[in-house]
Formats: sequence, C-alpha cells, structure tokens
Amino acid sequence: MSNTIQTADLDWQSVDGIEVPVSKQFGDVYFSKDNGLLETRHVFLNGNDLPTRLAHLNDFEYFTVAETGFGTGLNILALWQLWQHVRPHNHSHLHAISVEKFPLSKADLIRALNVWDELKPLADQLIQQYPLPLAGCHRLNFPDERFSIDLWLGDAQDIFPIIPKTAPVKAWFLDGFAPSCNPDMWAENVLNHIVRLSDHGTSFASFSVAGILKRGLKQHGISISRPKGFGHKREMLKAIWLKPEAQELNSTALQTVSKNHEANEALDSTQKKTEFNSFIFKQRQIAIIGAGIAGLSAAWAFAERGHQVTIYDQSTPLAGASGNPLALLNPKLSPIEQSADHLMTLSWQFAQHYYPRFKAFRDICVHQLIQKNPEDALDLVKDYTADILEYIAAEQLDLQTNYASIQLKQAGAVAPHLLRDQILEHDLIDFQIAQITQCQKLDNHQIQILDQHENVFGKFDHVVVCCARESQKFFSHYPRLRAIRGQVSWLKNTGRQLDPKQAYSFGGYCMQLDAEHLILGASFHPERDDSAVEHADHVHNYALIHNAFPNYAESLAKIDTWQGRASVRAQTLDYFPVLGKGIDDQEVYTFAGLGSKGFLFAPLCSEILAALVLKEACPVSQNLLNTLSPARGKKKERVRKPYYQGTKPKAI
Repeated sequence: MSNTIQTADLDWQSVDGIEVPVSKQFGDVYFSKDNGLLETRHVFLNGNDLPTRLAHLNDFEYFTVAETGFGTGLNILALWQLWQHVRPHNHSHLHAISVEKFPLSKADLIRALNVWDELKPLADQLIQQYPLPLAGCHRLNFPDERFSIDLWLGDAQDIFPIIPKTAPVKAWFLDGFAPSCNPDMWAENVLNHIVRLSDHGTSFASFSVAGILKRGLKQHGISISRPKGFGHKREMLKAIWLKPEAQELNSTALQTVSKNHEANEALDSTQKKTEFNSFIFKQRQIAIIGAGIAGLSAAWAFAERGHQVTIYDQSTPLAGASGNPLALLNPKLSPIEQSADHLMTLSWQFAQHYYPRFKAFRDICVHQLIQKNPEDALDLVKDYTADILEYIAAEQLDLQTNYASIQLKQAGAVAPHLLRDQILEHDLIDFQIAQITQCQKLDNHQIQILDQHENVFGKFDHVVVCCARESQKFFSHYPRLRAIRGQVSWLKNTGRQLDPKQAYSFGGYCMQLDAEHLILGASFHPERDDSAVEHADHVHNYALIHNAFPNYAESLAKIDTWQGRASVRAQTLDYFPVLGKGIDDQEVYTFAGLGSKGFLFAPLCSEILAALVLKEACPVSQNLLNTLSPARGKKKERVRKPYYQGTKPKAI
C-alpha cells in the first residue's frame, strides 16, 4: 500500500443547537441529526447483541469488533462506554479495528466530539493518542481499560486485503456513508475481505439495508434479518455467520445473535475446530530466552496482558548491545507515501505513546544534519507537517556547522537501565540466570527448556528466543545474523553543555548524558565480535563530531580522559528484525536481529509478537509481517541497502 492521507473536508450544520459535521467529499452527515449516539447504540451495539456478549467474556478472552468507517469515532467511543459498564472483572480484553480514508483533523475531531458530554472522559483519552495523518495502522492502547484500537488510515479497498487474520473479528459495524454516496465502501472486494477476517459466529449490523450489502453477505452463507431501524428508519440490517448445522437449528427464523452464537459453540464438540475456535484463552506460562531490549519488551507485552513470564539469560539483563548508558530514538522517516509499510516510521509512531509511561524516557528533538542528498531531505520535510519535521539552515543551529539539518521534533531518549529496572519490577515477570540451549516439544504441546548440561528449567506454553546472534542455534532455518561491533564514548563537559532536550545526528550522534557528561558515538565495524573498549574507536567518534561541529569538538576534553562501552549488535542482511514462529509445529518464536535500532523497533515488534502468540489482532500489514518472518531465512538471502533513508548505518 502506497498513498498519502488527505484529511476530511467538512461543512458544519446546526441542528437544534447541535453542530453536525458533513463530509464535502461524500455529501453526507457523519452521524444522525436526530441522535447519533442513540442510533449507534441501537444499530451497532444492540444489533450485535454486545451488551450480553461482552458481559459474559471468560477470563483472558479476547474479543474483536471492527468497523468500516471511523469518522468522528462515535461508534468506538460508544463501544468503549458500554465496555466500561458491562466488562467482567477478569483479564478479558476488548479490541476495536477501524478503517478511515479521510480522517478528521484533530481540531475537527475535538469539535465534533464536543457534542457528547457523557463521552468526554473517553473522548479526551482518544484525542490524546489520535494519530498523525499517515497511512497504515496506528495502535492506540489503553491498558488500564483493557481496551485497544487499531485505526487503519487508507482506502478500504486497499486496507482490508492487507490486514492479517491473526484473530477473527467477532462483530462488525458496517458503517460509513450511504452506498449511494460512497459505493466503494460497499464493493464486493471489501465485503469479501470482511468475511475473510471473520469466522462462524461473527455478527454484522448496519443502518443500511441496500441490496449490494445484502447480496454480498448472503453469497457467503451469512443469515440476514431486517429488524426495526432507529428513529424514522423503517429497518436496519442484522446478520450472523452460522455454521450449516446451526442454520438448520434456526431454520424457522433468525433469532438473537447470542442464541445463534451459542448454537455455533454447541457444535464445536462434534466437529473439527478451526485454528481460532480451538484456541483456549487462559493465563499463559511464557519463557523468554535473552534479556536485552527485545526480551525485556516482549516480557512487558505479555505481562501487561496478565501472563506469567520468566526471562532467562546467561548473564545480567542488558549485558549485551542493549546496555549502553543512553539510547537515542532517532528514526530516518520514509517519504510519506511509503509510511504505511515502513517499519521505522511505524515503530517511531508507536514508541511516542509507549515510552512516556516509563520514568526512563526523555522527550527530546533531534537535529539530523544533511550531509548528502539535500534535495531528498527538502522533499522529505515538505512531506510532513511542521510539528514533525522542520528544515533548519546551518546558521540557525545552536552549534556552529557547515550543514543544514532536519529537526525531528518528536523523538526521544531512553535510559536503558532505568527501563530494565521498571520492567523487572512487574509482578508477573521473573528473571533467572541460566544458559538455555534447547527447546523440546512435549506430548501435551508444552515446551520444556534445557541448559547446556541438559538440566530442565521448566515447561511452558510458549517460548520466545531473543538472544541476538545465539538465536540462530535454536532453529534449522534462520536469516543470517552478522556481528557488528559498536563503541560509544562519554566524557566530562569541560566547556559548553548542550541543551538536554536536544540531540544531534551526523552519521554519529551526540547529546547530554547527564548534567556532567556528553555521550557520542558510535563506531561501526561489521563482522567483528570483540567488545574491548579501544582508543581507536574514541578517535573515530571524535572524527565524526569534528566533521559536523569542528569548533565544538575542539573544545572537548582530551580523548585520553574519555570512557566508553563497546558491544556487538546482531544485524540481518536485509536490516529487518527476525520476528515470528521459528518452528512450524511448536510454540517456539523468535525476536532478534534488531541491529542498531533496538529501542526504536522493540515496542511495536513486541505488539506484533503478542498478536502471533496469543492470537490477537496484528498492528501491521500482512506484507510487513511476511518480511519480518523467520521463514524468509529459507529463501536465498541477499544483501540489500538498508530500508531506511540514508547511507549504511553508523550510529546506535
């Protein structure tokens, strides 16, 4: 998928003192002029029997609702409000998926939602995480609410075919502008993929009873009824995808969704279960091998969902490449038309909401010096709004330089050891020192792990291998991970301190480590796996900063006084992490090969991992999921240019 997102162009109509937004693109209102919230409850919430179904979710059950048009977010907020009222006191989770081609600007969204005073506490939380108008999937997490949203921005005809079916949708809000105004939303291609993402027992509701919709559902064997619509509307659409046997049980009439759903479930004991309805939602015992940023982030993702996690490492956490004093979140953003499948851009967006919950996070901006291809840099700045990227002339920069720069205003830095400590404080995360070398499948489908002396360390429902280059040893097929040595340097400020809210990127990088020290780096030595601190690498780091800021570099303390840390990164030949199931018939997964962007990639990749392991909705396209898969190691590998913009990486 490759497209640029255009925000909605609105008119506003006043109806009985209420401002109702009207789409100029489609010539239709976003919600009922009578009472949009009551209509949502009648058509979508009650039409899918959600008050009953949500109230009876089992412990750890995951329930997905999807809609075909996000609009003002009214349907999602009404669903969220219902969830607050009926959710059971267990670890069940409600997830919403929504697609929008023309998202409202944040200002228009705020104006539209001001109508609903009772939804304001939820609307405020939604607005706080409301994404930038960039194509692709934006995951919004509300962990205290056991609620999450995937907002996919783009044309429905492009989006629905690329959404992976890692979890079936249980209920659909077939919403959007009327078929006469927006026929593309109701096209056969869209309906086919709506059904693909569903399963037996899935329900559907819509304000529309247009023939194109009814025919599209019926051709897939979906049973339809037309109960009374909302207000002056004579009827609405209500449907459910029944198993053939359940259809016979209800041949006289289509009854309530919940009863039909029970009929479907009753048949599961007498017929072969599908991959999804045979999955049992319960607390999982999960082993993670490796305590770098990949292992720690994965552990946090599972523990936040209520699962018990044990991390094993042959040494202390962050002993490897993730253990530098500071990690800079410094993405090279893609051209905006490529953002939907650009892992670095997607990871940057997710990290902006992920890391601030930790005390280890520092909100900063990064000046990325333009040392080559200035035309490309200017084009990139034009792609994004000024609150994201801004062009800064050389003479405008605080440090004297010959280079202009791109100022990335939404970046950050992470203190790895503070992050580690907070993650390991989680009640459901345990850490043990052990050199795990084997995973063995047991007859009950559990996995037991063993150390180098054949000692068994436990039996688990799932195992995730996150031990950098050592990960290759656990699997028969794996993308090759090469060693890349890197050394960072830090030194006492003998002169000017830098603004702690600013960082500078120039092939290397520099910023304040703390009140007394400057940190800079980093060297880049492919195919080297030694980790002793070397004077030559300090000299290399000095040369990088001297090339960018000669006057400032000459004021630094003598190199002989510098301290440093060298470590070895694991990097794939195609520069993508390795993420997914490593053994087809076993619950053994892997997450490794993050290279120099571990802290940037880890949060989003951990969400993807949780989706694969726990059968939840996945926040990236099927194409990107395939690109990350360990199965790509079965194909002939080739070295490719890094997928992010710029020359080959030189900085951590």
